[in-house]
Amino acid sequence: MANKIIVQDTPITVIKQGTEDYICLTDMLQAKDGDFFVTDWLRNRNTLEYIGIWEKVYNPDFNYGEFATIRNQAGLNRFKISVKEFVTRTNAICLQAKAGRYGGTYAHKDIAFEFAMWISPEFKIFIVKEFQRLKEEEQKAIGWSAKRELSKINYHIHTDAVRANLIPNEVDAYHSSLIYAEEADVLNVALFGMTAKEWRDANPEKKGNMRDYATINQLICLSNLENLNAVFISDGIPQRERLRRLNQIAIRQMSILEEVENRKLLK
Repeated sequence: MANKIIVQDTPITVIKQGTEDYICLTDMLQAKDGDFFVTDWLRNRNTLEYIGIWEKVYNPDFNYGEFATIRNQAGLNRFKISVKEFVTRTNAICLQAKAGRYGGTYAHKDIAFEFAMWISPEFKIFIVKEFQRLKEEEQKAIGWSAKRELSKINYHIHTDAVRANLIPNEVDAYHSSLIYAEEADVLNVALFGMTAKEWRDANPEKKGNMRDYATINQLICLSNLENLNAVFISDGIPQRERLRRLNQIAIRQMSILEEVENRKLLK
């Protein structure tokens, strides 16, 4: 998976390798004045010292003996080494030379931030800031997905209550689906203020349903409403009364959730 961040008008690719993030040094070079290559940075003794320490800490398979040979040549006018040769000789994991769609030279984020300093201190500050913003957005997306899955799981509890209490055995599949949809709309109206059909009519350009566009707070509330409506159905409470209660609960819970979120933002 690849993402793009924009740092001082320079688009930079970020890819995920396992659990680690790698940033494209080739893209970052576009922000440096003059004709430079990644090899110009890699031949620097300070660069090699930093990479060597990083690999020693994080890579048990790093060939430190071969690395020492390379490091000793740093500073000589004739010394030059490509990323591919460096990785092959030392078994380094902090650098990668990739071909194909996202081709270029990539570095683990720790190393990429040091590369950014080589470009300029200002560039390093801005790339760290943009990278942090990207990570925050990814965490929000993960949180949304988790809440969406939770609401889907809880919906099974809801449909089981509908099947056990509202659908007679003699009702066919078609009419059963209408009852399920009607009860789903009880939740939709209680939380979103409209039925599924009303949402589709108002948003013909959007794919999926209104729950796919819900906020994390709405999904939390929806999960709670599904459980509560299942209990209300089992208790034999009429639909009109259930809708009234669920709407009151939704208003109260959303108010609490939004208040908690605002307090977090103010800290």
